[in-house]
Amino acid sequence: MNQRTLAIIAASIATLIYGVTFTVAKEVMPMYIKPFGFILLRVGGATAVFWLLGLFVKAKSIEKSDFKRIALAAFFGVAFNMLTFFKGLSYTTPINASVMMVSTPILVLIFASIILKEKLIKRKILGVIIGLIGAVILIVYGSTKGAGAKNMMLGNFLVFVNAASYAMYLVIVKKLIEKYNPIVFVKWLYLFGLLFVIPFGISELSEVQWQIMPTSIYLKAGFVVLFTTCITYLFNLFALSKLKPTTVSVFMYLQPVIASIYALIVGSDNLNIVKICATLLIFLGVFLVTKQVATNNK
Repeated sequence: MNQRTLAIIAASIATLIYGVTFTVAKEVMPMYIKPFGFILLRVGGATAVFWLLGLFVKAKSIEKSDFKRIALAAFFGVAFNMLTFFKGLSYTTPINASVMMVSTPILVLIFASIILKEKLIKRKILGVIIGLIGAVILIVYGSTKGAGAKNMMLGNFLVFVNAASYAMYLVIVKKLIEKYNPIVFVKWLYLFGLLFVIPFGISELSEVQWQIMPTSIYLKAGFVVLFTTCITYLFNLFALSKLKPTTVSVFMYLQPVIASIYALIVGSDNLNIVKICATLLIFLGVFLVTKQVATNNK
C-alpha cells in the first residue's frame, strides 16, 4: 500500500471520527458533563497527551517572539472555538451543528482577504454570499424541535461563531505551522488553550458526579478526548504531509453526511426541508469558494 493511499485512509478515518463526534458528545452533555466542563476535560487530556509526545520529539524550540501569536491562535483555535461549539451543540442538534461547520472555508476566505490581503474574485464573493444565506436560514428557520434541542436558534448561532473562530485560527497559524514541528507547536497551543478554558470549565467539571456515570458515558467522553482531539490531529497531520491541503479539506465536506447518517440511525436527530435547503446553499457556497483554489492546485 503506497503512502498516498495510507494518507487518504487516514483523512477518511479522521472525518469519520469527526462526523460521529457530533452525536457522541451530545449524548454526554449536558446530562452528565456540562459543556464547559467537558471542554476542560477535553483540552486538559489533549494537553497531557501532546506534551507526553513532545518528550520524544527533538525539534526547533518556539521563539519568544512567536508566543504571543500562539496564545492568540490558542484563544481562537482551542478556547473560544471549543467553548462555543460544545455550548452550541448542547442547545441544537447534531445535523444542524455539522452543517454549520461546513461554512468554515467560506469564513476563512473572508478573514484571509481582510488580514492576509488575499485577492477576492467574483465567483468567491458569490460563494460567500450564498453560503452565508444558507447559514442564516439554518440559524433562524431551522428551529424545529429536535431531540435534546433546548434552544436551536441560539445553538445554531453559537456553532456558527465557533466556525468563525476556527476560521480565524486557520488564518493566524498559517506561518507558524510552516515554521515549527507540528507536535512542538500543538503542545504549546493546547497549553495556552488550557489556561484559557480553566476559568470557564473548572466549576462545571467539579460538579460532575463521576460515581453515577454509566460506563458508556466514560467511554464516550474518552472517545472525544483521545480520538476526536488527539488521533484526528495526528491522522490529519500525516494526510497533510502526503496530500495537498485542498485534497484534505475536501474530506471536511463529508462530515455532515456522516453526522446525519449516524444521528438518524441512533434517533438523535431528524431531517426537514429547511435543513436540506440550507445545507444545499452552504455546500453550493463552499463549492464556489473552493473551486478556483482546487483548480490552481491540480
